[in-house]
Amino acid sequence: MAVWESRMFASLSHRNYRIYFTGALISNIGTWIQRVAQDWLVLELSHGSAVAIGITTALQFLPALVLSPAGGLLADRMDKRVLLAITQTWMAVSALVLGILAISGAAQTWQVYTIALVFGVGSAVDMPARQAFVTEVAGRDNLTNAIGLNSASFNAARLIGPGVAGLIIAVWGSGWAILTNAVSYAAMLIALVVLRPAELDRPTPVQRAKGQVREGFRYVGARPELLVALGVGFAVGTFALNFQLTNAVMVSKEFQLGAKDYGWAGSVMGIGSLAGALLAARRRSAPPLRYVVGAALAFAALLGLLGFMPTYGAYIVALPLVGLVGLLTMTATNMFVQTTSDPSLRGRVMALYAMVMMGGTPIGAPLMGWLAQAFGPRAPLVGGAVLQVVTIAAVLTAVRLRFGRVIGEADGSASTEQSAAAVDQVATHVAFPPE
Repeated sequence: MAVWESRMFASLSHRNYRIYFTGALISNIGTWIQRVAQDWLVLELSHGSAVAIGITTALQFLPALVLSPAGGLLADRMDKRVLLAITQTWMAVSALVLGILAISGAAQTWQVYTIALVFGVGSAVDMPARQAFVTEVAGRDNLTNAIGLNSASFNAARLIGPGVAGLIIAVWGSGWAILTNAVSYAAMLIALVVLRPAELDRPTPVQRAKGQVREGFRYVGARPELLVALGVGFAVGTFALNFQLTNAVMVSKEFQLGAKDYGWAGSVMGIGSLAGALLAARRRSAPPLRYVVGAALAFAALLGLLGFMPTYGAYIVALPLVGLVGLLTMTATNMFVQTTSDPSLRGRVMALYAMVMMGGTPIGAPLMGWLAQAFGPRAPLVGGAVLQVVTIAAVLTAVRLRFGRVIGEADGSASTEQSAAAVDQVATHVAFPPE
């Protein structure tokens, strides 16, 4: 039986998706190698400053806060394959420059900050295009499965990348690890070239018109379920997804260990994340909204408990469970947002998703760095968990006050599709008022 005859791997029955998946996996491994190497490089250049790591992470994700809506509109207007080729090349060149600076010994903290910001510009446009491109390479019938497999690819890379990074850093240094990422983008670029355009499931491109970015905001603003899902994404992305920083300070400051142990922490966490992604890939439809909220609250609870692990061994044992629940939360949110969005607006909606998931990092990363500096390495984990819960509660309260209730919460058995249909008429009227 072919591997893709299993529901878990159904999307791999499409030639285009198999090629895309392979290129993305190799590129993702390189990305994780650079993430570990870049943080370790900053830690060395700044003499162990957690705040410096937070600033680097913030600068890398700051463009997502500003440019993602425009990137989403480009994804709706342009051939996504061409757009992705441009963004992948942009990020490859950024990694190449940083790697050369590090290898030559010329790298300084301000240079890492600058290149992180430049890299983030490419990433801000790349992410919504990649999210929306999944439908084209896998087909609409396999969308939820493809989202799960994309998460599996990302987290298989998280499993492999940090361990490889730790070995490369230990033997050759951070610069060579960063150069590895620059080379890995070639896999994605080759994949984009060999895809068969005739087999892509392309929506009709959106024609240029005034107010199209605002149109995406209005559409989401009329959908209470999407507002809650994006609010959950913001809470998780801002206060929970800072593991490059939290693992770095826990390993180096709390447990007094080195780069190899830091790399293994990321890889071990990737075991749980990969398991969560494969579980998500088995779903035949997107989860309901209450699952998204419940998973996020469970993730917060585990994050807080992680902050109390007494030894490196206990910390390592707990990381896979945290990774599993965190991945289920992120994948559920992604599935919910993608499957309840109008295809003609999907690029712009996914841009807003990218904006809240990544754009909150410029707030969260420096805050977590400050917490580590002021209260110790455990503070970002415990404080991040508390802030995540408070933010989700505030979002639910605000949406309930505005709309009377969160659509779909009265009937927990209703499917995502049914819940979405219940508000489509109102949403369409508000987002696209009659001329």
